[in-house]
Amino acid sequence: MNEIKSTNPLSDVPFTSLELDSSILAGLENAKFTHCTPIQALTLPLALEGNDVAGQAQTGTGKTAAFLLVVFNQLLKQKSKDYGKNPRSLIVAPTRELAIQIHRDGLALGKETGLRLGLAYGGVDYEKQRKTLLDGVDVLIGTPGRLIDYFKQRVYNLKHIEVVVLDEADRMFDLGFIDDIRYVLRRMPPPAQRQSMLFSATLSHRVMELAYEHMNSPETLTVETENVTADLVEQKVFYPANDEKLSLLIGLMRTLGAHHSMVFTNTRAAADRVGRTLNANGILAAVISGRVRQEKRQKLLKRFHDGEVPVLVATDVAARGLHIPDVTHVFNFDLPQDAPDYVHRIGRTARLGAKGDAISFACEDYAFHLPEIEEYIGYSIDTESADSELMPDIKIPPPPKRDRQKRQAGGRGHQGRHNKGRNSRR
Repeated sequence: MNEIKSTNPLSDVPFTSLELDSSILAGLENAKFTHCTPIQALTLPLALEGNDVAGQAQTGTGKTAAFLLVVFNQLLKQKSKDYGKNPRSLIVAPTRELAIQIHRDGLALGKETGLRLGLAYGGVDYEKQRKTLLDGVDVLIGTPGRLIDYFKQRVYNLKHIEVVVLDEADRMFDLGFIDDIRYVLRRMPPPAQRQSMLFSATLSHRVMELAYEHMNSPETLTVETENVTADLVEQKVFYPANDEKLSLLIGLMRTLGAHHSMVFTNTRAAADRVGRTLNANGILAAVISGRVRQEKRQKLLKRFHDGEVPVLVATDVAARGLHIPDVTHVFNFDLPQDAPDYVHRIGRTARLGAKGDAISFACEDYAFHLPEIEEYIGYSIDTESADSELMPDIKIPPPPKRDRQKRQAGGRGHQGRHNKGRNSRR
């Protein structure tokens, strides 16, 4: 196993020192990428020689660029001609958002290569995606369900795959996709006849079992830092009562100037309530969850990415895989119920060497998850108390009509105002 320890966002390895095609170097120059991140410095020399790799690194460390550069370079170097319109490389991601992000990064970095990229994911553009694949692509990026759908329709075949990438492999297990992944891998050329790369936030036993079953003696690569969480994230936890949380969130946002923030909740209902309340109190916010249609979700993510919307409220659908630059603050409005999700959430800030703040609310419903989180990250999170200035009077908007009807049917009312909060330290 190859392993390095690093606290620096960039290594001293310039991309120009690697055996990369000139068109790829042009794409890197356009993106203003000059030096490798630690995971790229560890991965690229081995993978560019055709070795299989299984890489582990924290979120936001440049794993996507690492495998994209290898894919592009290998396809340009081999210049195969017998594949027809079928893909020569397959990149599989566990979520739609991550697949879209990989495709976006691929278009930027591979702009000068002439390689054709295709995207396949559920929720939107079924016929449009199908036509793109029928027209022919070199690199196919997608989620398991839609990829298998088109494969079974014989829109494309996997007989000519030269490089396969599994991104966020641990998440594949979490979401129950592992049988789909094995289905796809078994329909490619055998491991010795293709290059395989696997990347994961954790190289657990089950991930490595998958690697040894479907890869050709992979090199295990790990970038270790002193902490499980990103070193430049300043973490704090408050202890509000349930009815103080909305007021405290708005008070903190106003005080901190949290102009590009993400707020995570555990449920869609909570995300909707937080989003409505922020907007009612003069803080422009968008909400994405499983309830939001995919097409609308993409538009909202783009508006947040571009800075048009300063706050994004989300369930864990957005906790992984999204690289959104310059996120200044992450708020855990609800503490996550699984400790690894805490790391992935706060990994939306302090990416690639930037600084960021992660503020969590250990409320009456979710405070009991805090000890597990602290055990997982290896240290206690600093505790803060809130005075009355941090919990102003706020407007609570009425719930949507459908929710009001549900409440009336159940004989329950709702509060129309939020009282000034108490001191949240208990």
